[in-house]
Amino acid sequence: MDKRFDTIGFIGLGVMGGAMASHLLAAGHKLVVNTRSPAKAAKLLEAGALWRERASAVAADCDLIITMVGYPSEVESLYFGPEGLIERAKQGAVLVDMSTSRPDLAARIYDAASARGLKALDAPVSGGDLGARNATLTIMAGGDPEVFEAVKPIFEAMGKTIVLQGGPGAGQHTKMANQIAIAGSLLGTVESIIYAEKAGLDPAKVLLSIGSGSAGSWQLTNNGQKILASDFSPGFYVKHFRKDLGIAIDSAKRLGIDLPLLALAEKLFETLEAKGLGNLGTQALYKLYAGSIR
Repeated sequence: MDKRFDTIGFIGLGVMGGAMASHLLAAGHKLVVNTRSPAKAAKLLEAGALWRERASAVAADCDLIITMVGYPSEVESLYFGPEGLIERAKQGAVLVDMSTSRPDLAARIYDAASARGLKALDAPVSGGDLGARNATLTIMAGGDPEVFEAVKPIFEAMGKTIVLQGGPGAGQHTKMANQIAIAGSLLGTVESIIYAEKAGLDPAKVLLSIGSGSAGSWQLTNNGQKILASDFSPGFYVKHFRKDLGIAIDSAKRLGIDLPLLALAEKLFETLEAKGLGNLGTQALYKLYAGSIR
């Protein structure tokens, strides 16, 4: 597939989406945007992006449409129906969902898009707000190789590690594997800090020692330091991680596998969200262990 994307649409300008879209604009692409909260588009519009009131209007204008929203229900409502992207996109357009969503939904989008002469990729990301701001995201794609190669230069403006994992839904399955690994690392980080504190140690010194050895991880280095600084601001929301873990559990059931650590993590994050902490960062799990919430 040899295709040049003259106009790119970007729908969803949240914690990560806004930064991702800004890199496309900085790379010289004509950008058309839409998001539920228009104020979030202000900086992009000042920099030259064009605003559309409806997602369907973005689809009508663009050769490539990228979506980056919070929940599978939002993805479904964006893509399907009379005003959905699949119905409204112009012939030959490429649809790329970079949200973290369900693998089966990604496959449905691919099939429905193909039936209308459109191309589709699922391409969820990892790296959080920091990766989005620094254009160092990991991008995990699923779809046709020729479509991936055509879109890859666009991905390269937003990320560093960009891999086609397989056919439709493969990107979302890879993201689930990613979230499962994060859950284990985050639980280990929190429990390590709690243990160090209860043993009368200085947790900052403990992290200095164990972070450079075989226990080292992104979670230990980054969220560990945030916990010590009592910084629970969101690099990635509790509510979104809880959603991701739920998708992973559902996908694991479909695959016929039992993942006890995943089930534990999902219960812990369900508790955090139920206690009203859904808008904090995932490192707020520490609060649950430390007993600082009731």
